[in-house]
Amino acid sequence: MTRIFDRNSIRVRPLSQRANKLEIERDTVDPSAFEPRLSEQALLDVRRAAAEILTARERDASVILAFGAHSIKNGLARVMTRLMDGGWVGHFATNGAGVIHDWEFAFQGASGEDVKRYLDEGQFGIWEETGSFINLAIAVGAYRGLGYGESVGAMIVEGGLGLPDDEELAGAILAGGAEDAREEELVRAAAAADLRALLGRHPAKRGFLAVEHPFAACSLSAAAYRAGKPFTAHPMFGHDIIYAHPMNRGAPIGRAAELDFLSFVDSISRLEGGVYLSVGSAVMSPMIFEKGLSMARNAARSRGASIEDFSIHVVDLAASAWDWTKDGEPPQDNPAYYLRFCKTFSRAGGRMSYASADNRSWLVALLRELESSDRASRGSGG
Repeated sequence: MTRIFDRNSIRVRPLSQRANKLEIERDTVDPSAFEPRLSEQALLDVRRAAAEILTARERDASVILAFGAHSIKNGLARVMTRLMDGGWVGHFATNGAGVIHDWEFAFQGASGEDVKRYLDEGQFGIWEETGSFINLAIAVGAYRGLGYGESVGAMIVEGGLGLPDDEELAGAILAGGAEDAREEELVRAAAAADLRALLGRHPAKRGFLAVEHPFAACSLSAAAYRAGKPFTAHPMFGHDIIYAHPMNRGAPIGRAAELDFLSFVDSISRLEGGVYLSVGSAVMSPMIFEKGLSMARNAARSRGASIEDFSIHVVDLAASAWDWTKDGEPPQDNPAYYLRFCKTFSRAGGRMSYASADNRSWLVALLRELESSDRASRGSGG
């Protein structure tokens, strides 16, 4: 039998004892005051993206923004919320760390621990509230039929978690054990069993567990939940600090993340005439995009449709001397070949461009370009 580590042997400390490097009130980006610094090439890319997004909106095609955790750490939640509120972005996708930073900002107004310091102490990522509340939110959300990102957004908006009593969970489990149980009853029974086992470890009474979020206005996941827009999380097991906590369970994570992936693919299925923005995500975004696009194209071709007319805008800090738009994929002896986020997207078809830029400058410039275009359209009676 494979030996496994006992997470109950870990000493978990209160989140309030952690020193944080980021404060949301200090570090949030005010899109009206921030001054973008972009190269001419990056600025041209912003203008092309804005024009394509406006066209996509007219065609009711998907506009998807996939981003890495640094977009949240850099205080861009307000900027992305305005992109959503303006009707320009309809789907947000991030990794597990993006959700964690978004939640920590909403919960305590601070995030970003000193990794070296706490790794040396054997304390990195092992914090009570982050681990217990996010893991519990995902388990509750999975039982409710919510996705990963949606579960955390719901906890923030609703001010806590509704914890079903044991009788309700036992009834759901029993229904799943019936000989004629439908698939949805089996799935709900499994989620109920996961949650029942987890609640057996949690000191909270059944009913409503209040979790205050004084900085909820700074959360993108909460804004998306209120607006009914997809905010999907695409985690990899073991990559995020919540996996260190004794409350972590793999089944609820997988159940909720599966829903998020299928929501993402649903948006990809409407990408014809649309725009895909990949900002600061070197692995997650290109990996889920290529699988999602293949799935969506497979289904589209079975009904005589296609997904070929779309734009991809990739933004990252890494410099690239290779002209992906003009020259296509570089040979394997060229270092540019190993820029995964460019290589994968260049193989997807459509129109791909790469801009080396700070995510704050690029997204703020994009928001301003879109807002300016909308004002001009209204002024001209368009």
